[in-house]
Amino acid sequence: MDSEQATGPGRSLRGRLRDAVHSTGYTAYGAGIGLLAAASLPFGIVVAVLWFLRVGRRLVLPSLAWLRWLSDLERERLRRLGYVVDEPLSRSGSPEEQAADPATRRELGWLVIHGTFGVFLGAVVVQLLLITVHDLAYPLWWQYVGVGEQELLNGLLPASSDSRALLGPVIAVIAFALWFLGAPRLLRWQAEPGLRLLGPPPGTDLSARVAQLTATRAAALDAHTVELRRIERALHDGAQNRVVGVAVLIGAARREVPRDPVRAEEILARAQDTTEDALAELRAVVRSILPPVLENRGLAGAVTALAADCAVPCTVTIDVPVRCPASVEATAYFVIAEALTNVSKHSRADRAEVEVRLDAGRLHVRVSDDGRGRADPAGGTGLAGIIRRVEALDGRAWVTSPPGGPTEVGVELPCGS
Repeated sequence: MDSEQATGPGRSLRGRLRDAVHSTGYTAYGAGIGLLAAASLPFGIVVAVLWFLRVGRRLVLPSLAWLRWLSDLERERLRRLGYVVDEPLSRSGSPEEQAADPATRRELGWLVIHGTFGVFLGAVVVQLLLITVHDLAYPLWWQYVGVGEQELLNGLLPASSDSRALLGPVIAVIAFALWFLGAPRLLRWQAEPGLRLLGPPPGTDLSARVAQLTATRAAALDAHTVELRRIERALHDGAQNRVVGVAVLIGAARREVPRDPVRAEEILARAQDTTEDALAELRAVVRSILPPVLENRGLAGAVTALAADCAVPCTVTIDVPVRCPASVEATAYFVIAEALTNVSKHSRADRAEVEVRLDAGRLHVRVSDDGRGRADPAGGTGLAGIIRRVEALDGRAWVTSPPGGPTEVGVELPCGS
């Protein structure tokens, strides 16, 4: 019994010490995120002012992506601490719609609080530990440093005498006790804004998300069915008819061989031409399923080839250092192909721009032009198909095309394997 009483408190003490060390590490990590948040505040203010003046619209989406990345860092930290933090509902639409989203406003509120209060709490925890180490050993070395460095309590208390130096261990014990008891509590305080602001807004009906996913999956099945029908029509109306024609021509040639070999040779030549046409149509069908250029040259090479074939001069910016899943690359390829087709046929643009980048596990695609605008997903230009294809992968798509232009088609695709 005595042995259990001796080891029980010791084990509890070690557990509390581990909690304090654990809390210090995560509080310091949170303070690092807070420093990034604090550094982002001035830039966010500048973007907001430029947007208000209607000259900084292109900065909105990158700024929101940075905000989402910082928020995701905090969500991951909270999950590692054992908290349950649900993702907000998928945000899509134009930059204006995304900026007005309640989840975005809540993330901005978290950015302000964590960039100030979170950094302060992290600094307090780290300083308590530093004060403990510094002041505990102060009597051993204070005489060997300059007068300006003979200080206790992080420089708040001058100590240039033996009596003052002996206060060092006393202050160290107090600082250690505060750190030992207070670090877990300060970590909870630091986590509180993220728990309150980085989940779905209060009162959010998650059944809406379930309905959205159900509709997305239904759209994916519909898109799959439409794709199968397109392939079936392409094979039936194109390659199959030509193969039947080849069979008819070969039969006619066989009948003509005994009677008119020259006529038979002409029919065989027509059969050969028809066979080549059938092979070309089969290759086109195969390319429409999964373009071989994606496999051979990757997304960067495939997009560059699309831009080179575009009737409108097109600049390409690609920052995708690694390969994405095949379904994601194929979707991005078809999105860009359809968007550039619309630019060539309908926009009356003088130039176009394609941007593809991989950021925080999501593939961002943007196709813009300086044409006449008025692109409408309901207008039969293929934009509705782009949106359906993207939503089938749980991605986001938006089209911004005011009268007079410019037109911008934006897509964001998750790249999780």
